[in-house]
Amino acid sequence: MNFVTKLSQFAEKTFALWVIVFGFLAFMIPSGFIWIGPFISILLGIIMFGMGMTLTLGDFKEIGKQPISVIIGVVLQFTVMPLIAYGLAKGLSLPPEIAVGVILVGAAPGGTASNVMTYLAKGSVALSVAITTVSTLLAPILTPAIIYLLANEWLNVSAADMFMTVIKVVLIPIFLGLIVKLLFNKTVEKTLSAMPFVSVIAITAIVTAVVAGNKEEIIQSGLLIFAVVILHNLLGYLFGFVLATLFKQSYKDKKAIAIEVGMQNSGLGATLATAHFAPLVAVPSAIFSLWHNISGPILATYWSRKNND
Repeated sequence: MNFVTKLSQFAEKTFALWVIVFGFLAFMIPSGFIWIGPFISILLGIIMFGMGMTLTLGDFKEIGKQPISVIIGVVLQFTVMPLIAYGLAKGLSLPPEIAVGVILVGAAPGGTASNVMTYLAKGSVALSVAITTVSTLLAPILTPAIIYLLANEWLNVSAADMFMTVIKVVLIPIFLGLIVKLLFNKTVEKTLSAMPFVSVIAITAIVTAVVAGNKEEIIQSGLLIFAVVILHNLLGYLFGFVLATLFKQSYKDKKAIAIEVGMQNSGLGATLATAHFAPLVAVPSAIFSLWHNISGPILATYWSRKNND
């Protein structure tokens, strides 16, 4: 298992590289990757199943230890990014498919990559994990509701259908992962070191599927989507940190909250877009997956060099 652990660590450290490489290959040779499209929901389910196996009682106890910080983080998670997305869509008069795609990303819960970035940034990892856990468990209700409220003016949105999709690809796999861990804890502990590697493969595959299926649309709107996604992500970090400061959080907690707000579960965004909207709607999620794995390490490196207050 030592080899698997090292492989997983290498995959995590070079995550952005693999997304770039395979995203480029999917763009150049879409026929070699478009077959992955029908499996996007399954790939996200695998990631969520792995998340379920990594959860511990300590993660839930952390919610009770600092409930105010967790509540602040979760509220900001489901307000800051969706509202920024809506503001960008209206302010820049984005085309309907791109507008809805950006809102989809904004309405998603935090991604597991945020926990790693918080660790690298010397922030509060326990708080980061607690916020990710709570926001993910609330996603079946809040994500469809936010998308319906903010995106319905551009495209028809069925909150009920999206609710069922999130239940299937997020909540059920997480609970199955928890059950498997409870029943086969010793075996699961031996395999957990491989989960980061599996997650990297799954997310990279989702990105390549979206890119391969939307080559022409990316050629037409790629620069606009890149600009909006980068701005969305950076404003998320900024507002997350500033608002956490206003709520008088510690420096370590501010870093955790800012990263949680700025980094999204873009895999869920791509899954919902593919299942319920036109193909172009999934492109912002794919690009976000690439970009936040570049911006996250840069921000984490900067913060790791600053002394905690």
